[in-house]
Amino acid sequence: MSPRAPAAAPPAADARSLSLLSCNILAGGSVRRYRDYVTHSWKHVLPHGSKRANLDELARLIGDFDLVGLQEADAGSLRSGFLNQTEYLAEAAHFPYWTHQPNRRVSRLATSSNGLLARWQPDEVLDYPLPGRIPGRGALWTRFGSGPEALIVVIAHLSLGAVARARQLAFLAELLDKHPNVVLMGDLNTPAHGKELDLLYARTALVRPELAPATFPSWRPTRAIDHILVSRSIEVEKRWALPHPVSDHLPIAARVRLPAALARPA
Repeated sequence: MSPRAPAAAPPAADARSLSLLSCNILAGGSVRRYRDYVTHSWKHVLPHGSKRANLDELARLIGDFDLVGLQEADAGSLRSGFLNQTEYLAEAAHFPYWTHQPNRRVSRLATSSNGLLARWQPDEVLDYPLPGRIPGRGALWTRFGSGPEALIVVIAHLSLGAVARARQLAFLAELLDKHPNVVLMGDLNTPAHGKELDLLYARTALVRPELAPATFPSWRPTRAIDHILVSRSIEVEKRWALPHPVSDHLPIAARVRLPAALARPA
């Protein structure tokens, strides 16, 4: 986890309250209709001035959160102007700590990564490659605290194919099954109430959310494929999608209340 000079974090309602956000940021790109994937395809592989403006807008949006999970953040390649977008957002939104997990590199043209921005320093950070026929998916694992009272936060971006997703979900279930206090955030590419996640709910402390806001496509969201899933020990006070005209996914946010033993550090 890379530290920055400590910055003032937004005041929390109490030590057990935690605000979470997860977003697939499309490497700073913007899509407003399906045909943009074709007509604006060059913007996804070449640097463009709008990407920096999009990141600045996103930084204003995420500044009120305690933990932010990112997917498809460029780790520093041609398409981002060799900018580490996770680091840039941490700096712009005044997060004292950040870490990232580069997991797919296409020469010097593009490097996708998962990222985490945090208001306090985790005690452990681990990178896990996810199984799949085509490598390049990963889970970023962080631990806050120690022992049975530790909070585990995982950022993941799963495959588009159902067969690969099944293997990846089985891997995540094995990774999380012994931890009672867990947050899993990311673009899981499958609905929260679909059968694919049944294994995860059955083998871990994670519970099926009552509400799963639609996040994709961002211009007319109909699919709930971005999630913030928490264990049964953590109370969800609110879960919602944020209107945001950047990327092809809407950010998903949650305000949660931790058990007393997990009160977050000052």
